[in-house]
Amino acid sequence: MRYGVFGAGHLGKIHLKCIQESEQLELVGFYDPDEQTARSVASSHGAKAYASADELIADCDIIDIVTPTGSHFELACKALSAGRHVFIEKPVTHTVEEAKALIELRDRMNLSVQVGHVERFNPAFLALGQREINPMFVEGHRLATFNPRGTDVSVVLDLMIHDLDILLTLVPSRVREISANGVAVVSDTPDICNARITFDNGCVANLTASRISLKQMRKMRIFQRDAYISLDFLDRKASLLRLYHEHPGPDLPAMELETPKGNKWISMETPPMEPVNAIRMELETFAGSIRSSTPPPVTLEDGLGALQVAYQILDQIEKSATYA
Repeated sequence: MRYGVFGAGHLGKIHLKCIQESEQLELVGFYDPDEQTARSVASSHGAKAYASADELIADCDIIDIVTPTGSHFELACKALSAGRHVFIEKPVTHTVEEAKALIELRDRMNLSVQVGHVERFNPAFLALGQREINPMFVEGHRLATFNPRGTDVSVVLDLMIHDLDILLTLVPSRVREISANGVAVVSDTPDICNARITFDNGCVANLTASRISLKQMRKMRIFQRDAYISLDFLDRKASLLRLYHEHPGPDLPAMELETPKGNKWISMETPPMEPVNAIRMELETFAGSIRSSTPPPVTLEDGLGALQVAYQILDQIEKSATYA
């Protein structure tokens, strides 16, 4: 399918390369309003730079929006109104109201939209496969060193929203309560945040995101009855520990453990990681869902859900005394 990319910044250039490397996709070209950037990227990537957004939309099947968040809604509306499917980077829009309006427009035009929550395609998350996941406590840390790029939004919308999407995917329950604190250290919006999220089914999640740390970390730990799951999104690894009340059998190595309620057995599994390019995979999967007339793996509703929780967290930060 014919892809056109809006935005030729850091992430936009990655998207251009991924489409060019794919055997399933065709890159038509890109549009960036900065003429100097457009000329440079056209030369370095061998891609056609379009003179206007409308011209690019006219030549494509799918528009890939990789621009600053504030422009997502306008560009997505323009593409959908022209009858084009849309892939849109996270956060889906600048406001919840814009995301709801996009859902209405998508349905009215009978088109498909996928949101770029790329961690859904991380090998660590994919390793969970069809395993039964029923979290009761989740702990997540997403830490990054400071980079001026991305500070147009808070750390909640820039980094934590990845873990919010994963969390809402794993927990089959509604959010009941949120408490959060955040601090703006080097920018005008929170640079570090901690949020505690309680669900109707009793699950509790404790998430921390920072873009002013001395080291990189993207880990999530999931605790459920008789099991512990560790996901490392940065190193792309997953570990699963499971407790059995009886020996699981000769095919599964297990360590015997004495407990007050009798002997139990613990097995540890490290699933093999498939070496995938997550961005290329999400772009290809979206095109595949359009061909097969099936819902995309990350829907506009998914993007809206993560955005709604993100803004609830930001509201709690505004109410706290630690955010000036």
